[in-house]
Amino acid sequence: MTISVLQHAPSAHLPARPGDPTPTSRNLDPLMHPFARARERTRALNAVKMERMFAKPFIASLEGHVDAVETMARKPDTLDIVASGSWDGGLIVHDVSRRSKVLHIEDAHKGKVSGVCFGQEGRLLSCGVDRNIKLWNSEKGYEEDESGAGPSQNKPLSIYPGKTAFNSIDHHRYDPLFATGSNLVQVWDETKSAAVSNLTLPTATETVTAVKFNLAEASVLASIGSDRSFTLYDIRTGKAERRIIMQMRSNALSWSPTFPTTVLLASEDHNLYTFDIRNLNTPTQIYKAHVAAVMSCDWSPTGLEFVSGGWDRTVRIWKEGVGTQPEVYHTKRMQRVMSTVYTGDSRFVLSGSDDGNVRIWKAHASDKLGIITARERAAIEYRQSLKARWKADAEVNKIARTRHVPKPVYKAAQLKRTMLDAQRVKEERRRKHTRAGENKPKAERKKVVIAEQS
Repeated sequence: MTISVLQHAPSAHLPARPGDPTPTSRNLDPLMHPFARARERTRALNAVKMERMFAKPFIASLEGHVDAVETMARKPDTLDIVASGSWDGGLIVHDVSRRSKVLHIEDAHKGKVSGVCFGQEGRLLSCGVDRNIKLWNSEKGYEEDESGAGPSQNKPLSIYPGKTAFNSIDHHRYDPLFATGSNLVQVWDETKSAAVSNLTLPTATETVTAVKFNLAEASVLASIGSDRSFTLYDIRTGKAERRIIMQMRSNALSWSPTFPTTVLLASEDHNLYTFDIRNLNTPTQIYKAHVAAVMSCDWSPTGLEFVSGGWDRTVRIWKEGVGTQPEVYHTKRMQRVMSTVYTGDSRFVLSGSDDGNVRIWKAHASDKLGIITARERAAIEYRQSLKARWKADAEVNKIARTRHVPKPVYKAAQLKRTMLDAQRVKEERRRKHTRAGENKPKAERKKVVIAEQS
């Protein structure tokens, strides 16, 4: 008599070590799971709904200024130290993680503070319309008082007088040099009281509104001017190397931290542009969503995202290379956004607005703050992979991209769309009724730069 016996290895069905979970066996035959795709789609829908439910980006407001916050700068090599300058002449160094003030100078300048940046060894540079540049020690809030009469008001370490009102300032990455923008671009040495060199084109008559040193090639300096110009300088040769005139003027610029040749410009025509400085004829990408002038921009330290703030009272976070549908933040009380900056870990964004507040936002609106366990991390990553896999589904995509904006912004966007459509139709009709080949359509990117001077 033959007896057939089913024999199973115990190691396949029992935990390998005490405390381990019991192994489970699954039949992966797709025919055995006819509803797998339907289940996965439901999970993707739930994941994208949960993301929108937990999207609460606003964290806190840092108070202290009594007028518009026009300029902000992050301290290099730190995650959470940010300086802000206001129209009231005040200067504050914030500790973002503790939501406290490291330094508060109420009357740093007479009139508004137009530029602020960090130098070497924790020093802080500020400039204003009072024609002065001041160097401060940002490490301690007040000077040591030997008399025992209480803390005395902080005084600047150095004052550099200028001939005209300053609009912007930026520090060299390695050397004790800094650049300022006024009616011309000047390079200063921290140890000298006067500018060491003046950088300008012989034909230039513009007011320089912003200057920025390149993060990789620290001798390269970029500036934007009121005559719609974007100019590149080399401080080693002491002259302007390249200069382009754009369709409309730029309000802010920012160098990419990961691509040394990429520069981002925030324009008056409601758009942002990225340029590769090796080819300045056309922008590499146009970013369209704002419904008023874009006043500020700043790259994330990862170089994958950047933030912009606009006259339309919104803060928008963009993915690099994706020109539409950015994340949009707004509050009822926030007025025109004059300055924006990322924190060093790229998890948070700070915005300074007309109402005198510096607001802290999450860079990703639905991120959980605090400690995330391994199981939570695995669940978050699974939900993200589901959203990526099902992003082409109409319902999932609709929930993921829908954003509620204030009524004035929504109406302005609607009106702007109508005007642009009318303009497009008008051009097509004009082309239709002219001789063939006489009026060729021009690509959007080709319209941005009018001329290049070198």
